[in-house]
Amino acid sequence: FIYSLLTRGRPFPVVFLFRGFIFCLGNGFLQGYYLIYCAEYPYEWYTDMRFSLGVSLFILGMGINIHSDCILRQLRKPGETTYRIPQGGLFTYVSGANFLGEITEWFGYALATWSLPGLAFAFFSFCFLGLRAFHHHRFFLQ
Repeated sequence: FIYSLLTRGRPFPVVFLFRGFIFCLGNGFLQGYYLIYCAEYPYEWYTDMRFSLGVSLFILGMGINIHSDCILRQLRKPGETTYRIPQGGLFTYVSGANFLGEITEWFGYALATWSLPGLAFAFFSFCFLGLRAFHHHRFFLQ
């Protein structure tokens, strides 16, 4: 929601915003339902290495994602619609730094929750965002 409201260039189609809202609502419900009604974590879980590493990965991924989105938003001047290849940050090393950040977030979440729904969401995020990153990289090479 935040990225679509702050982006410059071509208007962001409302239908994509709506679809994203519906997806996030459904996924949030399923993840939340599992954590509230199905998962049982002992008190020691919060000091377990899996939880600590998972939260750390999630925070790292979120930082990468936010920083990369900031770089992407600054590619265009107000009103400009031309596409530019992002530079700086992790874009120096990977074509889809924003995708890498989000994938890292969700694998951190899966590790912290140690849950099948969390792992499934991380895996499918990797499949979807990894494919988008691959296509972006191929586009940048052309």
